[in-house]
Amino acid sequence: MGEPVALPHRLTVMLAALWWGGLTALAFVAVPMLFARLGSPAVAGPVAAALFAVIAKVSIVAGLTCGFFLMRKVPFLQSKKTLAAIVLCILAVLAATVQDTWVAQQIVTARASGGNLKFWHGLGTSLVLLQWLAAGWTLWVLASPNLASHSARSGQQALG
Repeated sequence: MGEPVALPHRLTVMLAALWWGGLTALAFVAVPMLFARLGSPAVAGPVAAALFAVIAKVSIVAGLTCGFFLMRKVPFLQSKKTLAAIVLCILAVLAATVQDTWVAQQIVTARASGGNLKFWHGLGTSLVLLQWLAAGWTLWVLASPNLASHSARSGQQALG
């Protein structure tokens, strides 16, 4: 039987799964359904914006938490995959922050003023896609059996 996995590692995996699953459900199911079912972008847009504001905050918290966990628990310079996950967590936090604080407002302004709505939607979509890829890669790395066994050894050493 394998080594037990430390509780902080399990919780971080669950957070990464919530992060990736939330982005997946929102970007690929909920928002397209809103626009398909509500019929009017003027009605669906504000609801989608509110949902994206929530998931941006989830991305910020999850990206920081997962990134810090990976930096603290893993000899990350020895693993290119783990280092990539840390970099992607940082990029996801930045993307979520830009999306939530700047791009969302630009979309509202463009809609009201007749500005370049297509550009701002495209940029917002790209930022959400970056978060989704980062969350997926982070989940993949955290769920790795090698990382789980390393985390278990670290947790046992801390207890011993």
